[in-house]
Amino acid sequence: MSTTLPRIALTPGEPAGVGPDITLQLAHRPLAAQLIVFADPELLAQRAALLGISVSLHVISWPLARKELIPHQIGCLNVVPIPLAQPVTCGKLQSANAAYVLETLKQACQACLDKHTDALVTAPVHKGIINEAGFPFTGHTEFLAHQTGVSQVVMMLATDTLRVALVTTHLPLSQVSATITPTRLETVIRILHADLQSRLHIPHPHILVCGLNPHAGEGGHLGREELLTIIPVLDKLRQEGMQLVGPVPADTAFTTNSLTGIDVVLTMYHDQGLPVLKQQGFGEAVNITLGLPIIRTSVDHGTALELAGTGRAKGGSLYRAVQMALKMG
Repeated sequence: MSTTLPRIALTPGEPAGVGPDITLQLAHRPLAAQLIVFADPELLAQRAALLGISVSLHVISWPLARKELIPHQIGCLNVVPIPLAQPVTCGKLQSANAAYVLETLKQACQACLDKHTDALVTAPVHKGIINEAGFPFTGHTEFLAHQTGVSQVVMMLATDTLRVALVTTHLPLSQVSATITPTRLETVIRILHADLQSRLHIPHPHILVCGLNPHAGEGGHLGREELLTIIPVLDKLRQEGMQLVGPVPADTAFTTNSLTGIDVVLTMYHDQGLPVLKQQGFGEAVNITLGLPIIRTSVDHGTALELAGTGRAKGGSLYRAVQMALKMG
C-alpha cells in the first residue's frame, strides 16, 4: 500500500440485505484508513434513519487526490454516489437494482486497478437476483477475476486460527471432479503459495491438501482422482521446495494433530472445508480472493434479508475484512 494513510474502497452489496446496515456500523468503528463507500447515499441515509444510526455522509466526486480526503472519523462515511434504479424495501429483492450492485463493484474495482484506492472490501451480494436480472454471475470471486483480467483466482476464508482455501468454488457437486485437472490444481497451489508469502507475509507456507474422495481414495478403491491428479501434482511441486502435506482424508484433515504447523488447508470443493471453518468462527471470518492484482476481502456470510433494517445484523465480519485488507497491504 501507499506510504500515506491506506485508502479502502467498500461496496455495500445487495441493497435490500444487511450490507448497508453493517456498512453504516463501520462509521462508528475506529479505522486506521480512509474509507470510501461506493453506493447510493440516499440508500445509506434511509437505512441509517431506520436503524437510528447517527452518520454524516460526505458525498465526494471521484477520483480525489489523497490530500483531499480526510482520515476516517467516527460517525462519518465518504461516499462515491452511484444511483439505485428503484427505491429499496428491506428484505425485498428487486432485479431492477442488480445492475446497480454490479456497477458499485465495477467502479470500486477500477479504483483499485487505477491505484486510487489500496484495497477492495465487499459486503454480500445475492447471486440469484443478479442472474434473474439477466447477468451471468456466480460470485464476487469469479466476477473480480474477469474485471481484472485474471484467468484463475483462489478463494480463501480465514479466522484467527484457521485458513481454508478452495480448488473449486461455486460449482454443482457433479462438476467438481472433472474441473480438478492437473493444470488447475497446480495453478491454484502456486497462487496460494505465492500470496501466502506476498500478501499474508508467511515466508515458508505449510499447506495441507485434502483428497477429493472419502479416505483420500483408499488407494484407488474409492476413486482415482488422488492417484491420477492430486498426488502427481503435489509430488511435482514438492520437488520445487513447496511444503505440502497430503492428500489427507478430509474427515481427519481438521483434527488438532493434522493442523499442527499448518498455515492453510486446501480443500477440493466449497462444502468440503467451509462448514468446518464457519462452525468455528461464523460471523467473524474473512473471505479473501488470492491471485488478483488487487487486494480484496469480504465477509463470510450472505445477504441475510430477514435481518435487514432490524438492527440485529452484526458487522464483525465486515470490520475484520477491513482489518485484513490493511494487514495484507
